Amino acid sequence: MTTDVGRPPGLAALLPYLRAHRGTLAVVGALSLVGAAASLGQPLLTRAVLDRMTATRPIGALVVLLVALVVAAAVVGGLRDYLLQRTAEGLVLGTRRRLAGHLLRLPIAEYDRRRTGDLLSRVGSDTTLLRAVVTSGLFETVTGAVMVLGAGTAMLLLDPPLFGVTLAAVGVGVGFALTVARRVRGLARRAQERVGEMTSAVERAISAARTIRASRAEEREATAVAGSAEAAYAAGLRVARVQAVVGPVGTVTLQGAFLLVLAVGGARVAAGAISVGDLVAFVMFLFFLVLPLGQAVHAYTQLQTGLGALARIEEILDVPVEGADDRRARPPALPAGPVAIEFDRVGFGYPGGPPVLHEVSFTVPPGTRTALVGPSGAGKSTLLALVERFYEVTGGTLRLAGTDVRDLPRDVLRSRLGYVEQEAPVLAGTLRENLLITAPDATDDEVRAVLAEVNLGHLADRSAEGLGVQVGEGGVLLSGGERQRLAIARALLAGPPVLLLDEPTSNLDARNEAALRRAIDAVAVRRTLLIVAHRLSTVVDADQIVVLDGGRVVAVGTHDELTGTSPLYRELATHQLLVS
Repeated sequence: MTTDVGRPPGLAALLPYLRAHRGTLAVVGALSLVGAAASLGQPLLTRAVLDRMTATRPIGALVVLLVALVVAAAVVGGLRDYLLQRTAEGLVLGTRRRLAGHLLRLPIAEYDRRRTGDLLSRVGSDTTLLRAVVTSGLFETVTGAVMVLGAGTAMLLLDPPLFGVTLAAVGVGVGFALTVARRVRGLARRAQERVGEMTSAVERAISAARTIRASRAEEREATAVAGSAEAAYAAGLRVARVQAVVGPVGTVTLQGAFLLVLAVGGARVAAGAISVGDLVAFVMFLFFLVLPLGQAVHAYTQLQTGLGALARIEEILDVPVEGADDRRARPPALPAGPVAIEFDRVGFGYPGGPPVLHEVSFTVPPGTRTALVGPSGAGKSTLLALVERFYEVTGGTLRLAGTDVRDLPRDVLRSRLGYVEQEAPVLAGTLRENLLITAPDATDDEVRAVLAEVNLGHLADRSAEGLGVQVGEGGVLLSGGERQRLAIARALLAGPPVLLLDEPTSNLDARNEAALRRAIDAVAVRRTLLIVAHRLSTVVDADQIVVLDGGRVVAVGTHDELTGTSPLYRELATHQLLVS
């Protein structure tokens, strides 16, 4: 389903969302018809009661039936409203599940170009607006249409001239209200965009709270957030102004039609054209005509608001998820042990940017350690991202065990890889939860063993909660070095044959760096390692060192070889006091 961003989706776009609830909605529709029939029967019974009273005939049975209809209409209406609310909540739940699952599978490039707060707003406030589409939008419009059709037909049968007068008065008001309401959808979407921008501003400020405090920038950030909030406020006011017109128009229409009917109807009663009972029934039908019309117009504005939110939801759902371009349903078999990684004239550039890699070629033999070194911006971390297929190569070929990685579904590829990012993210939750994210079936003994491998065994021992100890939002209760080692332990726990380590020792002191090097030495004998390193001391004993500069391979060899053959490597090693 493709949505034109410039044109919000119509009612047809709602059908996939409502399909799962079609059984309940059918019951709601039936209850609406029963409720409408019970309501529309009341004026006719009232007319009969008045006519019998005028003729001094008994009215007891008719009064009982009238009361029964009133009660039945109320009960049916209450049950219908409950089912509608339940359906609306189910619709919101299903949409949030679908949207959240889709967001987590978007290509990495989408996260690069979109703001996190805006994505959160689509899952939160935009999906909430869909509730109004069902409760006070779609079905109030349909129910109102049924009531208007029934009441209009009855009024036409009771007195065609009086109905013509009523239709003229009501038509003017409804036409004006609908003209105004059409503006709501576009305004509502812009209002939701402003809310998304505000959420992004708040998310940005909270995620960098310590930096903001240390920089004494609280006031500036608060002003920026307030500016976003004011923009959302102004956009919301524009919607409110348009919606506010609908209520007074409905009130004027109702009162004007009522007064007009009383005047014209009174004259017709005086002329003997209709009876008092006919006039009372006509007035009651008038309420059943005008009130649902007012509700329907209000529901229409709610529907436009919901459709504006739906456009933002559909915009994200229309983005193809990662893996949609996988070449093969059945991946080729890969060996069980360590595998080779081959870069064959690989080129790459980030979307919308210049090339950052130029015909990079080298091979990481199976079961060996290869280090990537070079100045910042040389393309080292980008190479790891390409192995993980966070991005696709734009030139050349990248192979794992002789197979083009584009021929491997991403989940199959990543099941063979362990990846530790440079920033070493830690998830809010417990120590155990952070480790089990890569190996959900691992036992506590296996978890403790891998923690000991990276010199983190003390984390589970310093609290009575053991592995259940909280690490805080983003791992704030851990030191920088502990967060990095926890990320490495997380990768090791899954036992992948290939480890990709991006600056694994960047936040470690000398003691923990030595411990981590021992852990890497222990696992390297049965894995292929590709390591990005700024600290050359951690990779001087690597089987192979690849030196990059400006997105190109400028030298390949061991530490001893490169100190004599690569001026750039010798310069890096000299600055780190590894050579004199």
